[in-house]
Amino acid sequence: MSGQMTGARMVVQALKDQGVDTVFGYPGGAVLPIYDEIFQQNDIRHILVRHEQGAVHMAEGYARSTGKPGVVLVTSGPGATNAVTGLTDALMDSIPLVVLTGQVPTFMIGTDGFQEADTVGITRPCTKHNWLVKDTDRLAETIHQAFHVATQGRPGPVLIDIPKDVQFATGTYTAPKAARTVHYQPKVKGDLGLITELVELMEKAERPILYTGGGVINSGPGASQLLRELADATGFPVTSTLMGLGAYPASGKNWIGMLGMHGLYEANLAMHGCDLMINLGARFDDRITGRIADFSPRSKKAHV
Repeated sequence: MSGQMTGARMVVQALKDQGVDTVFGYPGGAVLPIYDEIFQQNDIRHILVRHEQGAVHMAEGYARSTGKPGVVLVTSGPGATNAVTGLTDALMDSIPLVVLTGQVPTFMIGTDGFQEADTVGITRPCTKHNWLVKDTDRLAETIHQAFHVATQGRPGPVLIDIPKDVQFATGTYTAPKAARTVHYQPKVKGDLGLITELVELMEKAERPILYTGGGVINSGPGASQLLRELADATGFPVTSTLMGLGAYPASGKNWIGMLGMHGLYEANLAMHGCDLMINLGARFDDRITGRIADFSPRSKKAHV
């Protein structure tokens, strides 16, 4: 579908073309044109929340359980600032989200207008990428780019700030296939030299350990299956962070329990005394390491 349409209509069309079936949101003045378009159709279900933070957390739950990016629609100013907690959480946990925020009309940006906030500035530290769309002709392409960035490589949240006059104005719709996404092509194939080096270390290791995390879960059921096959093939003991529990079953013969501040003595001791630590999808965070200088000081560490 292409041709001339309003910015608000483009938003709904772009979401449909991206396969979106559910949007979590809370209406406000700066997004009413988009809400009017949502009301005119039945393909996308809108779930009304009581608070914008709740909308983003619900979208995270949707993304975790379906594997599709969660979509959020909130208004300008207080709507956008309320979404920050959920965005930060999604960035920390690598959850794909597309958050659409309303903004005051372009001619009012920078005038301290009613419910105006520097949304792209505020959300820059807690998104993978964000956009302020000032031209209706570029709106559809930007939404397609946002879905690409949110889902490719290490997933994460993105945000599009859409001024109210851009929603009212008419422009040309860009289909997903025509959208430029080549500028973001993250590397997904491992470095063969480093992999070979790790295999050599695995062959020589006397006290190896597989340190697994939420990244294994987030990568889909195939990743958990590969982890189980790797553990069975090598006989290496497996431990996990809280976010990675279940990727390797607790009933498995290689399981030594959860590690870290709230984990088992045995798992922490095994980590401390290992000679090769293979970190799959975890982030060496302080709940696991404690004092960095004293964390498994004599081991070689590989991080995937």
